[in-house]
Amino acid sequence: MPEYKLGLEFAQQLDAKDAIKSYRNQFHIPKDKTGKNFIYMTGNSLGLQPKTTKQYINQELEDWANLGVEGHFEAKNPWLPYHEFLTESMAKVVGAKPLEVIVMNTLTTNLHLMMVSFYKPTKTRYKILIESDAFPSDKYAVESQLRHHGFDDKEGVVLWKPRKGEELLNYDDLEKILETQGDEIALIMLGGINYYTGQFFDLKRIATLGHKFGCNVGFDCAHGAGNVQLNLHDSGADFAVWCTYKYLNAGPGSLGGCFVHERHAHNKELNRFTGWWSHNKKTRFNMRNEFDQLPGAEGWQLSNPPILSMAAIKASLDMFQEVGIENLVKKSKTLTGYFEFLLKQLGEDVIKIITPSHPEERGCQLSIQVKNANKNLHDKLTASGVISDWRSPDVIRCAPVPLYNSYEDIFNLVEKLKAILDE
Repeated sequence: MPEYKLGLEFAQQLDAKDAIKSYRNQFHIPKDKTGKNFIYMTGNSLGLQPKTTKQYINQELEDWANLGVEGHFEAKNPWLPYHEFLTESMAKVVGAKPLEVIVMNTLTTNLHLMMVSFYKPTKTRYKILIESDAFPSDKYAVESQLRHHGFDDKEGVVLWKPRKGEELLNYDDLEKILETQGDEIALIMLGGINYYTGQFFDLKRIATLGHKFGCNVGFDCAHGAGNVQLNLHDSGADFAVWCTYKYLNAGPGSLGGCFVHERHAHNKELNRFTGWWSHNKKTRFNMRNEFDQLPGAEGWQLSNPPILSMAAIKASLDMFQEVGIENLVKKSKTLTGYFEFLLKQLGEDVIKIITPSHPEERGCQLSIQVKNANKNLHDKLTASGVISDWRSPDVIRCAPVPLYNSYEDIFNLVEKLKAILDE
Protein backbone atom coordinates (compact mmCIF):
# COMPACT_ATOMS: atom_id res chain seq x y z
CA MET A 1 0.00 0.00 0.00
CA PRO A 2 1.29 3.51 -0.77
CA GLU A 3 1.79 6.08 1.94
CA TYR A 4 -1.36 8.17 1.67
CA LYS A 5 -1.30 11.95 1.81
CA LEU A 6 -3.86 14.73 2.10
CA GLY A 7 -4.86 17.12 -0.66
CA LEU A 8 -6.40 17.00 -4.14
CA GLU A 9 -2.99 16.93 -5.81
CA PHE A 10 -2.17 13.56 -4.21
CA ALA A 11 -5.48 12.08 -5.42
CA GLN A 12 -4.71 13.30 -8.92
CA GLN A 13 -1.23 11.76 -8.74
CA LEU A 14 -2.77 8.41 -7.81
CA ASP A 15 -5.16 8.69 -10.75
CA ALA A 16 -2.29 9.50 -13.09
CA LYS A 17 -0.47 6.31 -12.03
CA ASP A 18 -3.60 4.13 -12.20
CA ALA A 19 -2.96 1.33 -14.74
CA ILE A 20 -6.68 0.74 -15.40
CA LYS A 21 -7.94 4.35 -15.27
CA SER A 22 -9.07 4.27 -18.92
CA TYR A 23 -11.92 1.89 -18.09
CA ARG A 24 -13.77 4.70 -16.30
CA ASN A 25 -14.43 6.20 -19.76
CA GLN A 26 -16.09 2.95 -20.84
CA PHE A 27 -19.03 3.49 -18.47
CA HIS A 28 -22.06 5.77 -18.47
CA ILE A 29 -21.77 7.85 -15.30
CA PRO A 30 -25.05 9.41 -14.09
CA LYS A 31 -25.15 13.22 -14.22
CA ASP A 32 -27.03 15.85 -12.25
CA LYS A 33 -29.36 18.43 -13.83
CA THR A 34 -26.40 20.66 -14.70
CA GLY A 35 -24.65 17.87 -16.58
CA LYS A 36 -22.02 17.26 -13.88
CA ASN A 37 -21.09 13.69 -13.00
CA PHE A 38 -22.45 12.35 -9.75
CA ILE A 39 -19.91 10.71 -7.46
CA TYR A 40 -21.34 7.21 -7.82
CA MET A 41 -20.63 4.96 -4.83
CA THR A 42 -23.35 2.32 -5.08
CA GLY A 43 -21.84 -0.39 -7.26
CA ASN A 44 -22.63 -2.64 -4.27
CA SER A 45 -26.30 -2.13 -5.14
CA LEU A 46 -26.37 -1.57 -8.92
CA GLY A 47 -23.29 -1.32 -11.11
CA LEU A 48 -23.03 1.27 -13.85
CA GLN A 49 -23.74 0.47 -17.49
CA PRO A 50 -20.78 -0.28 -19.77
CA LYS A 51 -21.02 1.74 -22.97
CA THR A 52 -20.69 -1.48 -24.99
CA THR A 53 -23.84 -3.01 -23.45
CA LYS A 54 -26.21 -1.41 -25.96
CA GLN A 55 -24.11 -2.71 -28.86
CA TYR A 56 -24.12 -6.26 -27.45
CA ILE A 57 -27.91 -6.24 -26.94
CA ASN A 58 -28.53 -4.61 -30.32
CA GLN A 59 -26.62 -7.44 -31.98
CA GLU A 60 -29.12 -9.94 -30.61
CA LEU A 61 -32.09 -7.71 -31.50
CA GLU A 62 -30.82 -7.46 -35.08
CA ASP A 63 -30.29 -11.21 -35.32
CA TRP A 64 -33.77 -11.82 -33.92
CA ALA A 65 -35.25 -9.36 -36.44
CA ASN A 66 -33.36 -10.81 -39.40
CA LEU A 67 -33.24 -14.50 -38.56
CA GLY A 68 -36.20 -15.28 -36.32
CA VAL A 69 -35.93 -18.79 -34.89
CA GLU A 70 -32.86 -19.50 -37.02
CA GLY A 71 -30.94 -17.21 -34.65
CA HIS A 72 -30.57 -20.20 -32.36
CA PHE A 73 -28.04 -21.54 -34.87
CA GLU A 74 -27.24 -18.71 -37.31
CA ALA A 75 -26.90 -15.63 -35.06
CA LYS A 76 -23.46 -14.05 -34.80
CA ASN A 77 -23.46 -15.50 -31.28
CA PRO A 78 -25.79 -18.52 -31.69
CA TRP A 79 -28.44 -18.55 -28.99
CA LEU A 80 -28.53 -22.28 -28.42
CA PRO A 81 -25.10 -22.43 -26.71
CA TYR A 82 -25.09 -18.75 -25.61
CA HIS A 83 -24.60 -19.47 -21.90
CA GLU A 84 -21.38 -21.28 -22.79
CA PHE A 85 -19.90 -17.98 -24.05
CA LEU A 86 -20.01 -16.71 -20.45
CA THR A 87 -18.73 -19.73 -18.58
CA GLU A 88 -14.97 -19.41 -18.81
CA SER A 89 -14.81 -15.69 -18.02
CA MET A 90 -17.30 -16.04 -15.15
CA ALA A 91 -15.30 -18.96 -13.76
CA LYS A 92 -12.19 -16.74 -13.71
CA VAL A 93 -14.08 -13.98 -11.89
CA VAL A 94 -15.18 -16.30 -9.07
CA GLY A 95 -12.09 -18.56 -8.99
CA ALA A 96 -13.67 -21.78 -10.21
CA LYS A 97 -13.35 -24.36 -12.98
CA PRO A 98 -15.66 -23.92 -15.99
CA LEU A 99 -17.31 -27.23 -15.12
CA GLU A 100 -18.37 -25.70 -11.78
CA VAL A 101 -20.06 -22.53 -13.06
CA ILE A 102 -23.31 -21.69 -14.80
CA VAL A 103 -25.08 -18.38 -15.48
CA MET A 104 -28.82 -18.91 -15.05
CA ASN A 105 -32.01 -17.69 -13.37
CA THR A 106 -31.79 -15.06 -10.65
CA LEU A 107 -30.09 -15.03 -7.27
CA THR A 108 -32.72 -16.30 -4.85
CA THR A 109 -34.12 -18.76 -7.40
CA ASN A 110 -30.64 -20.27 -7.66
CA LEU A 111 -30.35 -20.34 -3.88
CA HIS A 112 -33.55 -22.38 -3.65
CA LEU A 113 -32.36 -24.74 -6.40
CA MET A 114 -29.12 -25.27 -4.51
CA MET A 115 -30.96 -25.96 -1.27
CA VAL A 116 -33.07 -28.57 -3.06
CA SER A 117 -29.80 -30.45 -3.56
CA PHE A 118 -27.71 -29.51 -0.54
CA TYR A 119 -30.22 -28.98 2.24
CA LYS A 120 -31.01 -32.57 3.15
CA PRO A 121 -32.73 -32.45 6.55
CA THR A 122 -33.45 -35.40 8.80
CA LYS A 123 -35.51 -35.49 12.00
CA THR A 124 -32.41 -34.83 14.08
CA ARG A 125 -30.21 -32.83 11.65
CA TYR A 126 -32.35 -30.16 10.02
CA LYS A 127 -31.18 -26.72 11.16
CA ILE A 128 -29.69 -24.04 8.91
CA LEU A 129 -26.97 -21.69 10.15
CA ILE A 130 -26.88 -18.14 8.80
CA GLU A 131 -25.36 -14.88 10.00
CA SER A 132 -27.64 -12.94 12.34
CA ASP A 133 -27.78 -9.94 10.01
CA ALA A 134 -27.98 -11.87 6.75
CA PHE A 135 -29.45 -10.16 3.71
CA PRO A 136 -33.24 -10.43 4.12
CA SER A 137 -33.83 -12.56 1.01
CA ASP A 138 -31.39 -15.18 2.33
CA LYS A 139 -33.23 -15.23 5.65
CA TYR A 140 -36.61 -15.53 3.94
CA ALA A 141 -35.32 -18.28 1.65
CA VAL A 142 -33.94 -20.49 4.43
CA GLU A 143 -37.03 -19.98 6.56
CA SER A 144 -39.25 -21.04 3.66
CA GLN A 145 -37.11 -24.14 3.09
CA LEU A 146 -37.58 -25.10 6.73
CA ARG A 147 -41.35 -24.66 6.44
CA HIS A 148 -41.37 -26.62 3.16
CA HIS A 149 -39.76 -29.56 4.93
CA GLY A 150 -42.17 -29.36 7.87
CA PHE A 151 -39.93 -27.67 10.44
CA ASP A 152 -40.42 -24.55 12.53
CA ASP A 153 -38.96 -21.64 10.59
CA LYS A 154 -37.63 -19.86 13.68
CA GLU A 155 -36.46 -22.76 15.83
CA GLY A 156 -34.70 -24.26 12.81
CA VAL A 157 -32.52 -21.21 12.13
CA VAL A 158 -29.21 -20.98 14.02
CA LEU A 159 -27.75 -17.46 14.10
CA TRP A 160 -24.04 -16.62 14.09
CA LYS A 161 -24.07 -13.33 16.01
CA PRO A 162 -21.44 -10.66 16.70
CA ARG A 163 -20.36 -10.25 20.29
CA LYS A 164 -22.01 -7.62 22.43
CA GLY A 165 -20.84 -4.14 21.44
CA GLU A 166 -19.24 -5.43 18.21
CA GLU A 167 -20.41 -5.46 14.59
CA LEU A 168 -18.15 -8.11 13.06
CA LEU A 169 -18.50 -11.85 13.38
CA ASN A 170 -15.89 -13.94 15.21
CA TYR A 171 -14.77 -17.35 13.93
CA ASP A 172 -14.27 -18.68 17.46
CA ASP A 173 -17.97 -18.14 18.05
CA LEU A 174 -18.82 -20.06 14.87
CA GLU A 175 -16.68 -22.95 16.04
CA LYS A 176 -18.43 -22.96 19.43
CA ILE A 177 -21.83 -23.08 17.73
CA LEU A 178 -20.74 -26.08 15.69
CA GLU A 179 -19.19 -27.81 18.68
CA THR A 180 -22.47 -27.57 20.58
CA GLN A 181 -25.06 -27.82 17.77
CA GLY A 182 -23.13 -29.19 14.80
CA ASP A 183 -24.95 -32.53 14.81
CA GLU A 184 -28.26 -30.65 14.42
CA ILE A 185 -27.12 -28.39 11.56
CA ALA A 186 -27.69 -29.68 8.03
CA LEU A 187 -26.56 -26.57 6.15
CA ILE A 188 -24.35 -23.53 6.70
CA MET A 189 -25.49 -20.77 4.32
CA LEU A 190 -23.67 -17.45 4.72
CA GLY A 191 -23.14 -14.32 2.69
CA GLY A 192 -19.62 -14.38 1.25
CA ILE A 193 -19.44 -10.68 2.14
CA ASN A 194 -21.96 -9.38 4.65
CA TYR A 195 -24.06 -6.75 2.91
CA TYR A 196 -24.22 -4.46 5.98
CA THR A 197 -20.74 -4.48 7.47
CA GLY A 198 -18.79 -5.39 4.33
CA GLN A 199 -16.98 -8.19 6.22
CA PHE A 200 -15.46 -10.68 3.74
CA PHE A 201 -15.57 -14.10 5.31
CA ASP A 202 -12.82 -16.71 5.06
CA LEU A 203 -14.76 -19.08 2.82
CA LYS A 204 -12.24 -21.89 2.99
CA ARG A 205 -12.01 -21.75 6.78
CA ILE A 206 -15.80 -21.87 7.10
CA ALA A 207 -16.23 -24.68 4.55
CA THR A 208 -13.52 -26.77 6.20
CA LEU A 209 -15.07 -26.22 9.61
CA GLY A 210 -18.58 -26.98 8.41
CA HIS A 211 -17.54 -30.19 6.68
CA LYS A 212 -15.68 -31.28 9.82
CA PHE A 213 -19.03 -31.27 11.63
CA GLY A 214 -20.91 -32.97 8.77
CA CYS A 215 -22.68 -29.88 7.43
CA ASN A 216 -23.06 -28.90 3.80
CA VAL A 217 -21.77 -25.38 3.13
CA GLY A 218 -22.94 -22.74 0.67
CA PHE A 219 -22.39 -19.02 0.17
CA ASP A 220 -24.39 -16.13 -1.24
CA CYS A 221 -21.66 -14.18 -3.01
CA ALA A 222 -23.85 -11.34 -4.30
CA HIS A 223 -21.50 -8.78 -2.71
CA GLY A 224 -18.36 -10.73 -3.59
CA ALA A 225 -18.55 -11.62 -7.29
CA GLY A 226 -16.55 -9.07 -9.26
CA ASN A 227 -15.43 -7.40 -6.03
CA VAL A 228 -12.98 -9.81 -4.35
CA GLN A 229 -11.10 -12.97 -5.27
CA LEU A 230 -13.55 -15.60 -4.06
CA ASN A 231 -11.48 -18.65 -5.04
CA LEU A 232 -14.62 -20.78 -4.85
CA HIS A 233 -13.02 -24.00 -6.05
CA ASP A 234 -10.23 -23.81 -3.49
CA SER A 235 -12.70 -22.89 -0.75
CA GLY A 236 -14.18 -26.37 -0.97
CA ALA A 237 -17.73 -25.02 -0.55
CA ASP A 238 -20.47 -27.27 -1.86
CA PHE A 239 -22.18 -24.44 -3.70
CA ALA A 240 -22.35 -20.68 -4.13
CA VAL A 241 -24.74 -18.28 -5.81
CA TRP A 242 -24.43 -14.64 -6.86
CA CYS A 243 -26.09 -11.91 -8.90
CA THR A 244 -24.61 -9.95 -11.81
CA TYR A 245 -26.22 -6.54 -11.35
CA LYS A 246 -23.88 -5.27 -8.61
CA TYR A 247 -20.14 -5.41 -9.23
CA LEU A 248 -20.62 -7.33 -12.48
CA ASN A 249 -22.50 -4.42 -14.10
CA ALA A 250 -25.01 -6.51 -16.05
CA GLY A 251 -28.09 -4.39 -15.45
CA PRO A 252 -31.04 -4.29 -13.03
CA GLY A 253 -32.50 -7.71 -12.27
CA SER A 254 -30.03 -9.46 -14.53
CA LEU A 255 -29.33 -13.18 -14.36
CA GLY A 256 -27.46 -14.84 -11.51
CA GLY A 257 -24.54 -17.23 -11.35
CA CYS A 258 -24.14 -20.57 -9.67
CA PHE A 259 -21.17 -22.64 -8.52
CA VAL A 260 -21.30 -26.34 -7.69
CA HIS A 261 -18.02 -27.92 -6.60
CA GLU A 262 -16.62 -30.45 -9.05
CA ARG A 263 -16.85 -33.28 -6.51
CA HIS A 264 -20.61 -33.14 -7.13
CA ALA A 265 -20.29 -32.80 -10.90
CA HIS A 266 -21.11 -36.40 -11.82
CA ASN A 267 -23.35 -37.31 -8.88
CA LYS A 268 -26.69 -38.07 -10.49
CA GLU A 269 -28.07 -39.26 -7.16
CA LEU A 270 -28.20 -35.71 -5.78
CA ASN A 271 -31.79 -34.58 -5.42
CA ARG A 272 -32.54 -31.67 -7.73
CA PHE A 273 -35.24 -29.96 -9.74
CA THR A 274 -34.70 -30.50 -13.45
CA GLY A 275 -35.78 -29.10 -16.81
CA TRP A 276 -34.93 -29.69 -20.42
CA TRP A 277 -31.81 -27.46 -20.35
CA SER A 278 -30.17 -29.79 -17.81
CA HIS A 279 -30.68 -32.70 -20.24
CA ASN A 280 -27.93 -34.08 -22.51
CA LYS A 281 -27.37 -31.50 -25.27
CA LYS A 282 -26.99 -34.18 -27.97
CA THR A 283 -30.48 -35.59 -27.43
CA ARG A 284 -32.26 -32.56 -25.90
CA PHE A 285 -34.37 -31.92 -28.98
CA ASN A 286 -35.36 -35.54 -29.56
CA MET A 287 -38.09 -34.73 -27.05
CA ARG A 288 -39.12 -38.27 -26.15
CA ASN A 289 -35.90 -39.44 -24.52
CA GLU A 290 -35.77 -40.20 -20.82
CA PHE A 291 -33.97 -37.55 -18.79
CA ASP A 292 -30.19 -37.70 -19.17
CA GLN A 293 -28.42 -35.45 -16.64
CA LEU A 294 -25.69 -33.07 -17.83
CA PRO A 295 -22.54 -33.15 -15.67
CA GLY A 296 -21.34 -30.16 -13.68
CA ALA A 297 -23.18 -26.95 -12.86
CA GLU A 298 -24.97 -27.08 -16.23
CA GLY A 299 -26.96 -29.98 -14.82
CA TRP A 300 -28.88 -27.56 -12.58
CA GLN A 301 -30.31 -25.55 -15.48
CA LEU A 302 -34.04 -25.57 -16.07
CA SER A 303 -34.98 -23.51 -19.11
CA ASN A 304 -33.44 -22.02 -22.21
CA PRO A 305 -31.75 -18.75 -21.21
CA PRO A 306 -32.92 -15.16 -21.81
CA ILE A 307 -30.49 -14.00 -24.47
CA LEU A 308 -30.92 -10.24 -24.05
CA SER A 309 -29.93 -10.43 -20.40
CA MET A 310 -27.02 -12.72 -21.25
CA ALA A 311 -25.83 -10.23 -23.88
CA ALA A 312 -25.54 -7.56 -21.18
CA ILE A 313 -23.59 -10.00 -19.00
CA LYS A 314 -21.31 -10.84 -21.92
CA ALA A 315 -20.55 -7.14 -22.44
CA SER A 316 -19.43 -6.85 -18.84
CA LEU A 317 -17.58 -10.15 -18.64
CA ASP A 318 -15.60 -9.36 -21.78
CA MET A 319 -14.34 -6.28 -19.96
CA PHE A 320 -13.51 -8.33 -16.84
CA GLN A 321 -11.63 -10.79 -19.03
CA GLU A 322 -9.62 -7.90 -20.47
CA VAL A 323 -8.79 -6.27 -17.13
CA GLY A 324 -8.39 -9.37 -14.95
CA ILE A 325 -9.89 -9.77 -11.49
CA GLU A 326 -6.38 -9.65 -9.97
CA ASN A 327 -5.80 -6.12 -11.34
CA LEU A 328 -9.21 -4.97 -10.18
CA VAL A 329 -8.63 -6.24 -6.66
CA LYS A 330 -5.18 -4.65 -6.56
CA LYS A 331 -6.61 -1.22 -7.37
CA SER A 332 -9.59 -1.83 -5.10
CA LYS A 333 -7.36 -2.29 -2.07
CA THR A 334 -5.50 0.96 -2.76
CA LEU A 335 -8.69 2.89 -3.55
CA THR A 336 -10.46 1.69 -0.42
CA GLY A 337 -7.33 2.17 1.69
CA TYR A 338 -7.16 5.79 0.53
CA PHE A 339 -10.84 6.24 1.35
CA GLU A 340 -10.28 4.83 4.85
CA PHE A 341 -7.28 7.14 5.35
CA LEU A 342 -9.27 10.25 4.46
CA LEU A 343 -12.27 9.28 6.58
CA LYS A 344 -10.05 8.80 9.61
CA GLN A 345 -8.87 12.40 9.27
CA LEU A 346 -12.40 13.46 10.19
CA GLY A 347 -11.82 12.06 13.67
CA GLU A 348 -12.73 8.73 15.17
CA ASP A 349 -14.98 10.53 17.66
CA VAL A 350 -17.12 11.51 14.64
CA ILE A 351 -16.70 8.68 12.14
CA LYS A 352 -16.65 4.96 12.80
CA ILE A 353 -15.90 2.50 10.00
CA ILE A 354 -17.53 -0.82 10.89
CA THR A 355 -16.00 -2.67 7.92
CA PRO A 356 -12.82 -4.62 8.78
CA SER A 357 -9.66 -2.55 8.43
CA HIS A 358 -7.58 -5.46 7.09
CA PRO A 359 -7.67 -5.35 3.25
CA GLU A 360 -8.00 -9.15 3.04
CA GLU A 361 -11.16 -9.08 5.16
CA ARG A 362 -13.17 -6.70 2.99
CA GLY A 363 -13.90 -5.74 -0.59
CA CYS A 364 -14.27 -2.17 -1.79
CA GLN A 365 -17.27 -1.33 0.40
CA LEU A 366 -16.86 0.73 3.55
CA SER A 367 -19.79 0.96 5.94
CA ILE A 368 -19.65 4.24 7.81
CA GLN A 369 -21.34 5.18 11.06
CA VAL A 370 -21.44 8.89 11.86
CA LYS A 371 -21.95 9.79 15.51
CA ASN A 372 -25.42 11.19 16.28
CA ALA A 373 -26.34 11.13 12.57
CA ASN A 374 -29.59 10.06 10.97
CA LYS A 375 -30.85 9.73 7.40
CA ASN A 376 -30.82 13.53 7.15
CA LEU A 377 -27.02 13.37 6.76
CA HIS A 378 -27.35 10.89 3.90
CA ASP A 379 -29.98 13.10 2.24
CA LYS A 380 -27.62 16.08 2.39
CA LEU A 381 -24.81 13.98 0.93
CA THR A 382 -27.09 12.98 -1.93
CA ALA A 383 -28.07 16.61 -2.52
CA SER A 384 -24.37 17.47 -2.74
CA GLY A 385 -23.91 15.08 -5.68
CA VAL A 386 -22.93 11.80 -4.00
CA ILE A 387 -24.95 8.66 -4.71
CA SER A 388 -24.38 6.39 -1.73
CA ASP A 389 -26.55 3.97 0.20
CA TRP A 390 -28.33 4.34 3.55
CA ARG A 391 -28.99 1.29 5.72
CA SER A 392 -30.96 1.67 8.93
CA PRO A 393 -30.36 2.37 11.67
CA ASP A 394 -27.25 4.48 11.08
CA VAL A 395 -24.94 3.27 8.30
CA ILE A 396 -23.93 4.85 5.00
CA ARG A 397 -22.49 2.27 2.62
CA CYS A 398 -20.02 3.51 0.02
CA ALA A 399 -18.35 1.26 -2.55
CA PRO A 400 -15.61 2.82 -4.69
CA VAL A 401 -15.56 0.43 -7.66
CA PRO A 402 -12.12 0.15 -9.29
CA LEU A 403 -13.49 -0.09 -12.84
CA TYR A 404 -15.13 3.32 -12.81
CA ASN A 405 -14.34 5.22 -9.60
CA SER A 406 -11.29 7.46 -9.32
CA TYR A 407 -9.16 8.63 -6.41
CA GLU A 408 -10.42 12.13 -7.11
CA ASP A 409 -13.97 10.80 -6.59
CA ILE A 410 -12.89 9.67 -3.14
CA PHE A 411 -11.25 12.98 -2.31
CA ASN A 412 -14.30 14.98 -3.39
CA LEU A 413 -16.71 12.69 -1.51
CA VAL A 414 -14.85 13.13 1.78
CA GLU A 415 -14.61 16.90 1.23
CA LYS A 416 -18.39 17.05 0.77
CA LEU A 417 -18.96 14.92 3.86
CA LYS A 418 -16.62 17.13 5.87
CA ALA A 419 -18.45 20.28 4.75
CA ILE A 420 -21.80 18.79 5.79
CA LEU A 421 -20.45 17.79 9.20
CA ASP A 422 -19.01 21.28 9.70
CA GLU A 423 -22.38 22.97 9.08
